[in-house]
Amino acid sequence: MITPDDVHAAREAIAGRLHRTPVFSSETLGRGVSLKAELFQKTGSFKPRGVLTKLAALTAAERERGVIAISAGNHAQAVAWAAAREGLDALVVMWRGASEAKLAATRGYGAAVDVEADSPAEAFDRLDLLLEETGRTLVHPWEDPLTIAGQGTVGLEILEQVPDGDTIVVPVGGGGLIAGIATVAAGRARVVGVEPELSSAMYSALAAGERVEVAPTSIADGLNTPHVGRPALEIVRERVEAVVLVSEEEIEDAFRFLYERAKLACEPAGAVAVAALRAGKVTGERVVGVVSGGNVAAQTASAILARR
Repeated sequence: MITPDDVHAAREAIAGRLHRTPVFSSETLGRGVSLKAELFQKTGSFKPRGVLTKLAALTAAERERGVIAISAGNHAQAVAWAAAREGLDALVVMWRGASEAKLAATRGYGAAVDVEADSPAEAFDRLDLLLEETGRTLVHPWEDPLTIAGQGTVGLEILEQVPDGDTIVVPVGGGGLIAGIATVAAGRARVVGVEPELSSAMYSALAAGERVEVAPTSIADGLNTPHVGRPALEIVRERVEAVVLVSEEEIEDAFRFLYERAKLACEPAGAVAVAALRAGKVTGERVVGVVSGGNVAAQTASAILARR
């Protein structure tokens, strides 16, 4: 299990290479509510924090062999962007039906993309095959302790920017972000995770007492993972107060709110913390909701905005 020292070490490893993203208050959401705008991070999400932390630890031999990753899109873009800046060859496994905008951005940053799989579950099988065939180093979005530590730097910034905060509300996919934040927030603020009802890998794992496989279908594609990371699950069990579920309608409502009232052009996955707040599923005196990303296709955004 990672420690706060690991997160501080991650911040040192990536210092000066990423944005310190802003925090905005939102009186409309409620007195004392703030939003941590990770959609303004490089590549449009929090993901480069963990990726750069991992890449900083590679040996010369690992750098020579190149890296491989798996992702619905945000981690893919982060790996492609960071690898290009490190002079590394990158291959990313995605799947048919993944966001075309995220796929195009990943290729645009310079990575090769494998889209042979038909689903997230099949993509993980494809990843195992390509790992064996290529000998590349895996940059996992949520299983690697270094990646989790890098994501935890979001928590360090929140604690500095909102020092009197009592609750941090975090979107949950594979669990790397919430695990990293909970590691540094323990004893300072309660942490609550939010998942879509249609992509409930962490909620289901906590209920079952072990990692389980799900078939995610949420509009919040950035959170559509078939399972959570084992290290993340252990941390969430010990350090996170609760994980709550939000409906597709609640996600879309929060998405519209963030666009229209907060002026934050987020993606559906980035809206789930606000969905939980607007639905009254999380409360607190001084709450910070993490808006985790802003990589959304124009067609998706316009369709949600048009619905009422």
